[in-house]
Amino acid sequence: MIAIIDYGMGNLHSVAKAFEKAGAETAIVPRAEELRGTEAIVLPGVGAFGQGMANLRARGFVPAIHETVAAGIPLIGICLGLQLLFAESEEMGAHRGLGLFPGRVRRLPKPLRVPHVGWNQIHPVRPSPLLAGIADGSYAYFVHSYYADPADTSLVLATTDYGFDFASVVGRDRIYGLQFHPEKSQAVGLRILQNVVQSLKRGAP
Repeated sequence: MIAIIDYGMGNLHSVAKAFEKAGAETAIVPRAEELRGTEAIVLPGVGAFGQGMANLRARGFVPAIHETVAAGIPLIGICLGLQLLFAESEEMGAHRGLGLFPGRVRRLPKPLRVPHVGWNQIHPVRPSPLLAGIADGSYAYFVHSYYADPADTSLVLATTDYGFDFASVVGRDRIYGLQFHPEKSQAVGLRILQNVVQSLKRGAP
């Protein structure tokens, strides 16, 4: 069962339906203790970094996420969920993130149109089971004003060009992040979620 964290910041039901279409059993989880015994955790998100972290702390999810990740349970962050994986953000002040990855979340630079909304290409830069079968230049759907700037470039699994190349897929040690919305990305998004489900069935990282 894949647990989708409910911390008041995401389109939970769309994410759940997308994973179910990919062949997974899902549960929307509003309490931290419900993460125990899950096969994987999904951290979706729409909104501001600071509020997202405040909500995770208020509901007790921060230590629970660290405990489950330390136990080897896969974690997938989507959109804001990807950004929360990092150490800090400059969105509306300085905020500490989950600190699972080193790096800072930054605002898309001027003179780019913000937010970055719509279809854009993803370019895999290193092999990953998450991106199996995803061709270079495949299109995914984005909605964001900030991007993750990893301190360790080995975290970057795919990039996207929006006036500059930013990390659109990151991952290491069974922790992954997607800056785009796979639940809105049609066949490409479905294939990525199917890769997640198949990896869980095989017990792969």
